[in-house]
Amino acid sequence: MAAERPTVDESYWMATVPGTRFSPPDTDLTADVAVIGGGIAGLCTAWELVRAGLDVVLLEADRIAAGVTGYTTAKLTALHGLGYARLEATHGADNAALYALSQQDAVERTAALCEELGIDADLERAAACTYLEDPRRADELRDEAAAARRAGLDASFVADTELPFPVAGAVRVQRQLQFHPRRFLVALAERITAAGGRVHERTRVTGLHDGARCRLSTESGLMVTVRDAVIATHYPVFDRTLLFTRLKPRRELVLAAPVPAGDAPKGMYMSPADRVRSVRSAPYDEDRRLLIVTGEKFEPGAGGVRERFARLDAWARERMPGFAEAELAYRWAAQDNDSSDHLPYVGYAHPGTQHVFVATGFGGWGMSNGVMTGRLLAAHIVGGPRPAWTDLYDPRRLPQVRETAEVAKFQTAVARHFVGDRLHTGHVDSMDEVPPGSGAVVRLEGHRCAVYRDESGEARVVSARCTHLGCLVQFNDAEKVWECPCHGSRFGTDGAVLHGPATRPLEPREPGEPRG
Repeated sequence: MAAERPTVDESYWMATVPGTRFSPPDTDLTADVAVIGGGIAGLCTAWELVRAGLDVVLLEADRIAAGVTGYTTAKLTALHGLGYARLEATHGADNAALYALSQQDAVERTAALCEELGIDADLERAAACTYLEDPRRADELRDEAAAARRAGLDASFVADTELPFPVAGAVRVQRQLQFHPRRFLVALAERITAAGGRVHERTRVTGLHDGARCRLSTESGLMVTVRDAVIATHYPVFDRTLLFTRLKPRRELVLAAPVPAGDAPKGMYMSPADRVRSVRSAPYDEDRRLLIVTGEKFEPGAGGVRERFARLDAWARERMPGFAEAELAYRWAAQDNDSSDHLPYVGYAHPGTQHVFVATGFGGWGMSNGVMTGRLLAAHIVGGPRPAWTDLYDPRRLPQVRETAEVAKFQTAVARHFVGDRLHTGHVDSMDEVPPGSGAVVRLEGHRCAVYRDESGEARVVSARCTHLGCLVQFNDAEKVWECPCHGSRFGTDGAVLHGPATRPLEPREPGEPRG
């Protein structure tokens, strides 16, 4: 039996940077550009636009760098698993090279920003490595190293690593980055406001009228009028882009604990095997580093999150020296969106617009793609030369023939949840069956309700229908939230929106029992 230890149910990045206090607007606003979303993509875009001399307002539904970006593993690298061999095969060698160029540009851009703006973000140069343990897959690593080299990265195949367990080999790219994302982004937000930009938190945008002048309506009833609007909400909150048909949300769990510095890896390691495992470390104190372990990929709403955390913890205790003896652990979860063709969508939101832009589909590599987004969208909006990789990321690109099967698979999964969850859910029959500290979907007076009972026994009852497109939410037993399995929206036990694409809370319901 593993020894118990204190656990902080929060990301290390969130726990170690004071909360921000950018006030919501108290009147209607006008600006050149509105950026919707205060994660790394939104803040980097806002900074690039402000430094270009534009009047920019950034609108964040909650707190900046406290959504998906606040729960990342914060690796900033151009090596993305086994991606280059696949990119070369599906999109061609030239596009694979453009992808590598854009990602490495983002790595160097981040380092330059930290130096130029005097931002202390615990920035460290480190090797990024993709490893596999199965000797039968060593040739995949060699092929990936060769593809990454052809794409322009200084990549190599290595037979041995510093990991404390045997591997079949690894692809290695030197001089990549790891950092503290919230220290970087909170400081960047301060630079944005110092340069004349406006940052407003607790300002949820609920409507967007696309035209020569874009009009954004907010939850509080205020209106924001701008020439251009950027949707940088991780998952697009406005369905007119139709990108939701080509995106698949997923979550991964993260554990972190301080270990002796000698036990911590110097590089960043990721295994794209069936059960993904990622390992890196970060500065902690004079004698220790924070060991960060990621894995257990699953769809939002899949359930069994406690068991997944237990599996990840058991793996880390067994494989990583010092982890079992650590006096404290942090745990959190990261959410990502995979695109159907494995490339992000960054650019014009849909074919009929000249003023609305979107950034999404980062596929687990949001740090480099968030920085890349800032430079790419600024080039669109400011004018002038655009990066060589502009067309590669254009959201208006047509699906390739081979991509249609992936899109169909995404939509089949959505349909399975939308219809199947209504027919074969694990609903309970009575509120009395929901134990304290847990949640379940219950049919009450003919309606499916999401019922959470807190530790004192008091029940909170809301509609189980996601306010995005109507799928039924499921309970996450570790994080104690409601999750939509179709498009990844997340809600608090009181129904409040925690993560889009939903913009409206789950509707409240009165407690009651099913009809006879």
